[in-house]
Amino acid sequence: MTSLFQLKSTLMRGGTSKGLFFASHQLPDDPALLERLFIRALGSPDPYGKQIDGVGTGISTTSKVAIIGPSARPDCDIDYLFGHVAIGEARVDWSGSCGNLTAAVPLFALMERIIPVKNGLAEVRIWQANIGKKIIATLEVRDGEPLWVGEYHIDGVAFPGAPVTLRFIDPAGGASGKLFPTGRVCEELTLPDGEHLSATLIDAGNPTVFVRATDLGLSGFETAEQLSSEMLTRLEALRAAGALAMGLVDSLEAAAAQPATPKISFVGEASDEGCALNGRILSMGRLHHAYTGTGAIALAAAAAIKGTVVAETIGQPWRGKPLTFSHASGRQTLEALVSRQGRGWRIDEVVMTRTARPLMRGEVFIPLD
Repeated sequence: MTSLFQLKSTLMRGGTSKGLFFASHQLPDDPALLERLFIRALGSPDPYGKQIDGVGTGISTTSKVAIIGPSARPDCDIDYLFGHVAIGEARVDWSGSCGNLTAAVPLFALMERIIPVKNGLAEVRIWQANIGKKIIATLEVRDGEPLWVGEYHIDGVAFPGAPVTLRFIDPAGGASGKLFPTGRVCEELTLPDGEHLSATLIDAGNPTVFVRATDLGLSGFETAEQLSSEMLTRLEALRAAGALAMGLVDSLEAAAAQPATPKISFVGEASDEGCALNGRILSMGRLHHAYTGTGAIALAAAAAIKGTVVAETIGQPWRGKPLTFSHASGRQTLEALVSRQGRGWRIDEVVMTRTARPLMRGEVFIPLD
């Protein structure tokens, strides 16, 4: 017998991602039921990879959910729990966060009156529940509503919007407890065929594996269509090896079952004037059409530390000024603020500006067998 559920939801764009947003008090308490509802709402699992019978579009950047509610923490206003819904499998990966979608979190919280609304420049303190980190968002409120129409443009999004400034406070170690989970800024990863590649394994924003494009025989400027299935398999093998080395999983099989984290990115020298380097990043096994928000946090953090693959690609550590890098849809600028911690470095915060807006509000219809 099929049961029909109707859940109040808002489809939101945050940065270069989209997802279904839910107020926590309007959801059932059973976590297992909730996961089944989210999977079916997006249209997964879909052997055709299109999510036609759901609100997903068959792309990892749009197969996402967010749960927003008041925070019990005295230093935060709201809690943000993120879920990455697999497309071909009945799975939600809760292991990481989404930096781009974070831009929509304060907007949704203000729209839904989860927090008080006052005109002017609003500061919203967010607790990222997946990785246990604090984010401070700043956006304008006008006439009792958060402002999302504006002229601020980010590459990867066709239309401009109002800026949302995000400060990711102490973003290191959310998954592993350390900025460099292995204790080293550069490691050697081994592929199934025995080949060794240098990689930086860093946990900032989300755990991320950075490798040189040239070590893979790539230019670094490839599009999704130009990456062969063999190369995608190779990148997934590197990602899984990195997950194991970082202590995020206890086997390569477990890494395959956790596709959202770590991310893997290949970097190279920039060809665009004004860019420090060029990067591509994969999300859930596919090349991201721009660059993930948490991946950009990891990139900026790695760029600041001597000896990482990222800093060596630039030619020197990048500190004390904003970092601009090129990606598959253009470029992005953000800044990692760092300070000394013993003989190493601490990532105090990473600052980036994104845009966000509501796309549709109503009820999502979910049939469950």
